[in-house]
Amino acid sequence: MIAIEDRIAGGLWGLLVADACGVPYEFRQPDELPPREQIDMVPPQGFVRTYSHVPLGTWSDDGAQALCLLASLLDRGQLDLADFGQRLQAWLRQGYMAVGHQVFDVGNQTSLALQRLQQGLPPSQSGLRGERNNGNGSLMRALPLTLWHQGDDATLVRDAHLQSLVTHAHPRAQVCCALYCLWARAELAEQAEPWGWAVQRLRELYANHPIYLDELTQEVLPFGAPGGSGYVVDCLHSARAACAEETYAAVVRAAIALGYDTDTTACVAGGIAGIRHGLTGIPEVWRQMLRGPELFEDLLSQLVATCGL
Repeated sequence: MIAIEDRIAGGLWGLLVADACGVPYEFRQPDELPPREQIDMVPPQGFVRTYSHVPLGTWSDDGAQALCLLASLLDRGQLDLADFGQRLQAWLRQGYMAVGHQVFDVGNQTSLALQRLQQGLPPSQSGLRGERNNGNGSLMRALPLTLWHQGDDATLVRDAHLQSLVTHAHPRAQVCCALYCLWARAELAEQAEPWGWAVQRLRELYANHPIYLDELTQEVLPFGAPGGSGYVVDCLHSARAACAEETYAAVVRAAIALGYDTDTTACVAGGIAGIRHGLTGIPEVWRQMLRGPELFEDLLSQLVATCGL
C-alpha cells in the first residue's frame, strides 16, 4: 500500500523524469535506438542524441505545459482557460516553466493554436478542430488535472475536454484526455483494473453524448499495435503498452524503445507509472539528475495541501 501523497508526488515527478529521459532519443526509429537495457537518462557512449545542445535531465514542452496547467489550477482554484492560455503563451515566448527558460521543442498544432490565441480568439476556440489535428499535445500535459481534481468523474471528464480545447479541439483528442485522466484517477484509487474501469466509466458518462461515444468506441479503443507516434490515439495506447512493465524504470524504457515521439510517450506512461509505484519507485539517480526541481517543488507542496493531506 503506497500512501496517497507518495503516489501524487510520483505522478508529477514521474511525468517530468520520463519526459527528460525521452528527450535525447526523440525522432529516432526503434532500430536506431540503443538496446532497451541501455536506454537511460544518460545515453550510452557513441549514441548521437537529439537536442545535443540541451543538458541531460531537461524536460521538454510536455513537462513545461503540464506545470503551466498545474500552476494555473492551484492559483485559480479551478480550470480557468483564459489563465491557462496565458501561461501557455508565457511558456512559448518567455520560457515560463521551462528549465533555464529554454524552449527547444513545440508541436506544430500547439504553435498554431497559441498564435490564434494571441490574435484574439478565446481559448475555447483557439484549438485546431480538424481530424488531422489529433496530435498528442493536450494529452501529454493532462495528468496534473487528475492529481489536483476533487470533483466527480463527470466534472473531471468535462475539464479534461476543456483543457484540450486550447490547442487540440477535435473530439478525439478530448476523448483521449478524458480516458487518460480517468485511468490516472483509477490508479490513484488503486483500482484492481484501472484501464478497464476507466473505459467502462467513460462509456457510461458518454451515454448521452453520441459524438464522444462514437469517437471512443470506433476510433480510440479499437487501435492496433502501439507505434510511439505523435498521433494522440497511438500515444495513449503506446503508454498503456509500456505500463505493462513491472517497474517505473522498465515502463519508461519500454516507452522510449518504441521510438519516434519518445519524450511524450514516456511522459504519458511515466505519469501513470509514477502514480502506481510512488515517488520512491522512481530511480533516485534519475530524480537527482532532473534539472529544475525548484520550478515545481512549491507547486507539489501546494498540491498535496490542496488535496487535504
